[in-house]
Amino acid sequence: MTSSAKSAAHGAKNSRAVQVLARAGFAASGVVHIIVGVIAISLALGQSGGEQADQSGALAQLAAAPGGVFLLWAATVGLAALGLWHLLSAFLDRSASSGKDRTLHIVKNGSKGVVYLVIAFSAGTFAAGGSTSSSGSTSSLTADLLSTSGGVFVVVAIGLVVIGIAAYLVFKGVTHRFERDLSMPSGTAGRGVRILGTVGYVARGIAFAGVGVLFLVGAATNDPEKSTGLDGALRSFAELPAGKILLVLIGVGWIAYGVYAFFRARYTRL
Repeated sequence: MTSSAKSAAHGAKNSRAVQVLARAGFAASGVVHIIVGVIAISLALGQSGGEQADQSGALAQLAAAPGGVFLLWAATVGLAALGLWHLLSAFLDRSASSGKDRTLHIVKNGSKGVVYLVIAFSAGTFAAGGSTSSSGSTSSLTADLLSTSGGVFVVVAIGLVVIGIAAYLVFKGVTHRFERDLSMPSGTAGRGVRILGTVGYVARGIAFAGVGVLFLVGAATNDPEKSTGLDGALRSFAELPAGKILLVLIGVGWIAYGVYAFFRARYTRL
């Protein structure tokens, strides 16, 4: 990257506009998590109405709400800015200057940037009157991979990576490492943020562990229909002994993370 390009990238990352929009992106992510949590609880109670318990279901509900299209366009802009900020941070932030720490920093922030940009694209699709299916996309990806030579090993690898990410989310919640991302408020607000973050990260980790397991099941059975993303994972939890209680707890945890995301919009370190 040339000196002028680096200067422009640093300017974009540190600009007031991008940082304000990135904070709005955290808030938009919070809304999506809260809706997914509500859908998960409804699913456990047998009242889901057929909505997908994932980001597609959440965005569809937003699209159907009064003023939902405006909210979706706002979410699209905020999430896209947040994705851009993470991508710029991956390559410009020198807090991890060399070696393994630097590589981990690039992978972690780069991955987050791509995820937020994908969600922004989905939000924009719904805002424009279209629709997407996260579970359908996951099954389609698995089918494409399983149809190629050696694709089953790639599916297994994806499953193991997702389970690894899930374990890290639980670890991050239990150890309160998420506090490093924030300028933690003091007093009652700080205690509330700590509880919301802990519960939220653990619940997200459990849910994504289910997603990873479904990739492994799809690979083991050579059946891409088994790999159905977050929606399929949450529905699988409901089929376990006492699974509906677990699903309610996961839903409450996702709502807690959604509320935490609003605090993160306020207190995150940018």
